[in-house]
Amino acid sequence: MLEPVPVSDEFEPKFDASGLLTAVIVDAQSKAVLMVAFMDAEALAATRASGFAHFHSRSRGRLWKKGESSGNVLAVERILVDCDQDALVLECRPAGPTCHTGADSCFFRQLEDDALRPVNT
Repeated sequence: MLEPVPVSDEFEPKFDASGLLTAVIVDAQSKAVLMVAFMDAEALAATRASGFAHFHSRSRGRLWKKGESSGNVLAVERILVDCDQDALVLECRPAGPTCHTGADSCFFRQLEDDALRPVNT
């Protein structure tokens, strides 16, 4: 049997070489996975300070508040930190669809053979 590895109670996020953490966003009530995004130190600080999810937009190269243009913000209820502190789960209350396509979740398709099919909800 493996011995437990001691872990620190101090929050010391381990950003990758690009300065990012992976953030998995789930619905606080249903626990459905809504989206995956990336957070840098600035996004993490803005999220913690405001209570609303902020991310690092890799395509825009800047801080991005989810819903800043659509109004579909994500109110953060809890932040879970993985054992290595290099990934987070944000439990959020969405104020509308999470996906830019208008879907409730970015994960609205499933892989069947080599084709993408809608998820039956």
